Amino acid sequence: MDYRNQLFKYKKLYDLEGSDLLFLEAMKQSIDFHNTNCHDYSRILSQQGFEANDLKTIGDLHLIPPIPTMFYKSHELSSMLDRKMLIKSTTSGTSGHPTKVGLDARTCYYGAWMLWRTLSYHQLFSLTPANYIVLGYQPARYNQMGAVKTTFGGTCLTPALHREYALKRNGTGYDLNTAGIAKCLLKYSQMDVPVRFVGFPSYFVFLLNQLNELGIKLKLHPKSKVLLGGGWKQYFTEQVDKPQLYQMTEEILGIAKCNIKEFFGVVENNLLYCDCKNHHFHVPVYGRVLVRDIKTLKPVQSGTPGLLNLITPLVGSMPLGSMITDDIAVMHDGKTCGCGITSPYFEILGRIGMSEIKTCAAGANELLGDF
Repeated sequence: MDYRNQLFKYKKLYDLEGSDLLFLEAMKQSIDFHNTNCHDYSRILSQQGFEANDLKTIGDLHLIPPIPTMFYKSHELSSMLDRKMLIKSTTSGTSGHPTKVGLDARTCYYGAWMLWRTLSYHQLFSLTPANYIVLGYQPARYNQMGAVKTTFGGTCLTPALHREYALKRNGTGYDLNTAGIAKCLLKYSQMDVPVRFVGFPSYFVFLLNQLNELGIKLKLHPKSKVLLGGGWKQYFTEQVDKPQLYQMTEEILGIAKCNIKEFFGVVENNLLYCDCKNHHFHVPVYGRVLVRDIKTLKPVQSGTPGLLNLITPLVGSMPLGSMITDDIAVMHDGKTCGCGITSPYFEILGRIGMSEIKTCAAGANELLGDF
């Protein structure tokens, strides 16, 4: 049986308990496949004395050797030939060398199911046309960053009347399109159609601050939405609290808190986490999430901050099943949220700095051995 197929067609998006067995078997199949088809990943598993059959229960997922994202920046791990990669993306490379990720056709197929169910559950598809302010890069052949592709994808949830980009291509690079954004916003505000903002939260806050400085306050269509993702990256020190962000959005654009959605995801993991009505990232059936101690990489209990460890059997082309990000996070019991979703949720507290990266790298070297 293809357990990955069964898992990604599972109908209850946040039923972790009901999908535990499927998830465990899908992870075992995924690990066996990559162990057979990726020599370097096989070495990692062998050095750790781990094999898929060590996974007896869902509580054993922490035994899978987790690989830090920084490892992928200097080591290209692949379980398929390059010609089988249907989609290729790179990370932004803000913390150094970018990671190259390739996805095969079956991974894209299951990823499409995941996106459809997630976005449908959160009611983000609409047949009502909308104008888009894209807070990121305009797509270009010379830009293969995953964030560019996912941001553009966010403009396909409704029929797009027009897209205006914060960073417009000029043939070889990008120009900041501040004047164009302001001009389009004023035009959009006079039209009887929704406006959707899609992109990085940092860029969105910069836009709000600029509009505020110019004394511009708009009352956009009541079905307008703000869809934010990609994190704060190098602008993390300028992050504003969520309540402040929601208040600024309503005061300057006339968009209510209930129409602001945030997403979390990383190119190396390819799962989409969408916040609930209380703006928490609950874990869907397609993944499981652990938090690990920065120094030892051992799992910590809920409520204790540590490094975010994302686990999924989604990707068949590369061994990305259990990876550690450079995000500091804390897990919470989903029942404490109050939104009705009972699966656990994680909260991103920040990103590790250079000193912590060195500590984590030391732990990774001990974990992964001589690579």
